[in-house]
Amino acid sequence: MFAARLCTRVAVARPLIQPLATVQPTMVRTLHSTPAVMDESLEQAAKFIGAGCATVGVAGSGAGIGTVFGSLVEGYARNPSLKTQLFSYCVLGFALSEAMGLFCLMIAFMILFAL
Repeated sequence: MFAARLCTRVAVARPLIQPLATVQPTMVRTLHSTPAVMDESLEQAAKFIGAGCATVGVAGSGAGIGTVFGSLVEGYARNPSLKTQLFSYCVLGFALSEAMGLFCLMIAFMILFAL
């Protein structure tokens, strides 16, 4: 009986939403932006994207450092008598890998702040 009251002709014929013709013009928002503002924001977005791409090399640097020290441990395990020579090669590999990571960060900071 309650369901029969909900499905009367009046309830079915009543629209659920307002038609588009009754929408007030004050409710419609317009975007007023000048080309200079758009160019500036586009340039800023391009800087962020470029800096993000430049910092991807830091992950490679981390992987390189891990490989260098992993190889050092493996070399110690195979031949402990070459400890001093392996350590000097390890320090050289660490320095080169770290330098590449720092170069990537330097380029990222140059993109963000110098351009």
